[in-house]
Order: sequence, then structure tokens, then C-alpha cells
Amino acid sequence: MNQPNEKVLFDQVKKGNVKAFEALFHQYYGYLCQYAEKFVNDRGAAEEIVQDFFVGVWEKKENLEVETSIKNYFFQSIKNRCLNDIQHQKTKNKYAQKIIAEKENTYSADDVFVEIDLAQKIEESINSLPKKRREIFRLSRQEGLKYIEIAKKLNISIKTVETQMSLAIKSLRTKLKKYNALFLFF
Repeated sequence: MNQPNEKVLFDQVKKGNVKAFEALFHQYYGYLCQYAEKFVNDRGAAEEIVQDFFVGVWEKKENLEVETSIKNYFFQSIKNRCLNDIQHQKTKNKYAQKIIAEKENTYSADDVFVEIDLAQKIEESINSLPKKRREIFRLSRQEGLKYIEIAKKLNISIKTVETQMSLAIKSLRTKLKKYNALFLFF
């Protein structure tokens, strides 16, 4: 598209002509997406940047003044938006790393001892269960077997498995009362 026609179209866009806007959009959308993708290395992000740009053009159409060619204005605007997006992503990543570092630093020796103590108490509590109940519990929770699989493996009814699991969990909750919040995760 030559410069005078672009200028005429852009002037019509400034007056609210939707057809002129669509013509410019269709003329440049694909090229601008390819150009943006070279900066951000992500097709979806590139398309979003270009779409946001065109939305901005339409929203600010009355106040837009283009000193250069429309083509140059579009490509320079996309370049600036891509650079802003890259900077924004860097800032987000830096902030996320800072949060992660702070979380790692707040992980105290007390937390480690609580976890070790909890693991020991859980193991002691499981070992204190009657043999068959302990076996059913371990098959369910540690090996991940379903009740029907446990029943077949041990040659017992599903109802027996359900009852034994219920009793095992009730017993463990009682023995691990002080760790109740953490036990929910177990």
C-alpha cells in the first residue's frame, strides 16, 4: 500500500471510519505479528501485543498524530511495545525470584525438625496399628492401591478394607492430634 493511500485511510480512521480501520488492520496485522514475534519469541504474546496496539489506535484515534509514514509509525510502536513487554517480563521474573529467595530464607531449622518429628510420629503411629490394618493402610496410602485392588490382593471384602481404613485414619488422627493441620496434607 502506498503512503498517500495509507495517509487517507488513517485520516478516515481518525474520523471514526470502521472500514478504513479494518483495511489498515488487515494490511498490517500479519506483518506486525511476525515483527513482534522476533522480539518476544512467542506467537501468542506477539499477537496480543499487536491486538492491544490496534485497540489503542482505535481508542485514541482522534488524538493520534503521525509525523512519519503510517507503516513506520506502526512498526516503531510495535517495537516499543515489545521492548516494554520484555522489560515487564524481566521485572516480573526478578520479583518472583526475590519472593522465592525470601521463602527459602524463611525455611528455618525449626521447620526441618517439625517435619522430621512429624514423619517419625506418623511412622510410629502406623507401626502401632494392628498388623492387618497397618498392611491395608500402607497398601492404600503408600502404594496407592484402590480399595478393590487391596481387597483382591488380600482376599478380603471391600467392606473390610473400608472399615479397616476408617479405623486406621481415626487412630492416626487421635495419635497425631498436635500435628492435625500438617496431618491433613498426609
